[in-house]
Amino acid sequence: MPAKPAACRARVAAVRALAPAILEADLTLVEPPVLAFEAGQWVSVPFGPKLVRAYSIASTPRSPSTLTLCADVTPAGLGSRWFRTLTPGAEVEFKGPLGGFVLGPTETRRALFVAEEIGIVPIRAILADLAERGDYRPATLVYEAHDEAALVYDAELRARTREHLGFAYHPSVSRESGLAAIVDRLVIDVTGLVAYVAGGEATIARVREVLMAKGLERKSVKREKFW
Repeated sequence: MPAKPAACRARVAAVRALAPAILEADLTLVEPPVLAFEAGQWVSVPFGPKLVRAYSIASTPRSPSTLTLCADVTPAGLGSRWFRTLTPGAEVEFKGPLGGFVLGPTETRRALFVAEEIGIVPIRAILADLAERGDYRPATLVYEAHDEAALVYDAELRARTREHLGFAYHPSVSRESGLAAIVDRLVIDVTGLVAYVAGGEATIARVREVLMAKGLERKSVKREKFW
């Protein structure tokens, strides 16, 4: 059963840039000292009454005392400015875990993952969790970013194709989303398939339409909207 969201306090352990505008922050839990969560979930950071920002957890449940958050700080809004100011030792308050974009323990279908830009974060967590659990089910990842530098986790994902022969990785660089066309070309048979799509709302809708046209049920397309 998914853990109930809780108010949490943590301390920033490290901050690093994965790309010019994509940052990761490691948070060491203070209260509670550990947080049970599922790969693919997120936390909510408060900035005032009814004003929050969501950040996906990039790490896996294997490390419940430390969470890694990853964010695209390009928008330069309230949340992006806050993320840019994080420094080791700073205290952070958030609520979590939240979200249902998870591959549950009873899910045994082969998985298609589709990530647009920063939408890779929850998908990277799910894939890392599968590897840590020794789950080598057939899986495909289609991942697109606006330039090569923004394909964060690319080296890690390429390494996974060598370690897991059943994992197919299709990175793409484009300033206009071509994910739906790539999925249309790659997916021939949707029998026994479940899809996880994360990114912008328009891309999610187009990918879902492609998959449903091939016969996949709507409920078999899981979605995580970032913008």
